[in-house]
Amino acid sequence: MAQDILMPALSPTMEEGTLAKWLVKEGDVVKSGQILAEIETDKATMEFEAVDEGVIGKILVAEGTAGVKVNAPIAVLLEEGEDASAAPAPKAAPAKVEAPVVAAAPAAAPAPAEAAPAKDGRRVFASPLARRIATQKGIDLASVKGTGPNGRIVRADVEGLSASAPAATAAAPAAVEAPKAAAQAPAGAMPSGPNAAQVAKMLDGRAYEEVTLDGMRRTVAARLTEAKQTIPHFYLRREIRLDALMAFRAQLNEQLAARNVKLSVNDFIIKACAVAMQRVPGANAVWAGDRIYKLKPSDIAVAVAVEGGLFTPVLKDAHLKTLSALSAEMKDLAGRARTKKLGPHEYVGGSMAISNLGMFGIENFDAVINPPHGSILAVGAGVKKPVVQADGSLGVATVMSVTLSVDHRVIDGALGAEFLQAIVDCLENPLSMLA
Repeated sequence: MAQDILMPALSPTMEEGTLAKWLVKEGDVVKSGQILAEIETDKATMEFEAVDEGVIGKILVAEGTAGVKVNAPIAVLLEEGEDASAAPAPKAAPAKVEAPVVAAAPAAAPAPAEAAPAKDGRRVFASPLARRIATQKGIDLASVKGTGPNGRIVRADVEGLSASAPAATAAAPAAVEAPKAAAQAPAGAMPSGPNAAQVAKMLDGRAYEEVTLDGMRRTVAARLTEAKQTIPHFYLRREIRLDALMAFRAQLNEQLAARNVKLSVNDFIIKACAVAMQRVPGANAVWAGDRIYKLKPSDIAVAVAVEGGLFTPVLKDAHLKTLSALSAEMKDLAGRARTKKLGPHEYVGGSMAISNLGMFGIENFDAVINPPHGSILAVGAGVKKPVVQADGSLGVATVMSVTLSVDHRVIDGALGAEFLQAIVDCLENPLSMLA
């Protein structure tokens, strides 16, 4: 029986995408797990794999079509011997959209066939490839949150999991569900204010260039507007003396030069935040709608600027990793973020984020919390300043200003102050965070 191949949700915030390239054509026989197309989401260009076996009977959405809604039919899959004559005609690529389009509710889709009962009697829907990977790894699919159409579990949902960490597997949906809910809250709504026609009238004929919003910029605008409107931010500020850290960093880099490793100040900041989370576990938490989830590992998101927006790749188990390992992983994640080659499992999660604008000469700023995170650390540049020494004399030190933005629903003032003090202690006494 013919069935529709639906536009998948390839990231937690995806509501629509661009069908960049078909890797199959009408009449091709496809197998489960085969790559069918490349799809541009709000964050990256990703491969879309077949869930079922069959023959591509009709391609409904042409290459290069933008604004394809999640769960919209993009092709028809036939069983062997079926006739494609009754399939609908292909949909042509639409004209350029100049005004924001509010996302429609996803169309209802037939329930996937590959269902099996879970231990509690619920049916679990998963692609054959995802089931095969889960079986090989000993993963209980009942504890995995699916990101495919209609919540179906696909390959990306199980690839990063392991049977040895059931608690982490069960906790993963919480980290994914909150951003998904956040994205759905205004249903693709844009920031409030005058619309395009009103602004054009206000400009009164002045020359300007119109920039159409892509998926990433539209998502950034919607999510940050939602964050500022719904998260009760408060801000904690400290100055950190970096002289001991700079001396220690220089010594380590000299010793690591033979391995072609060069540590940055940002590597130390990541490690300091990870260690501080272990010392102040109450601050290692996320907001989950009607409850708080306190995490065990230190998973740190780090903001990376890319053309048209930003990514926040997540360094998982950062408290367990060496500085050189964190440095190498951060370089890899940042490089792939700039080419939009990260998978959702690499930029979803964590309980806090770091945003460092010190490299641009910014001395201090306030950052917006990325839900469901409980906090974000804004890091400024290290600057030579006059300081009062311990003996009361006047001296000069390299001082860095940081601001911790905190979600008051998750972390109260005293706990936030304790957490920030732990970060300061680690950076001013760098040897202590390696003990």
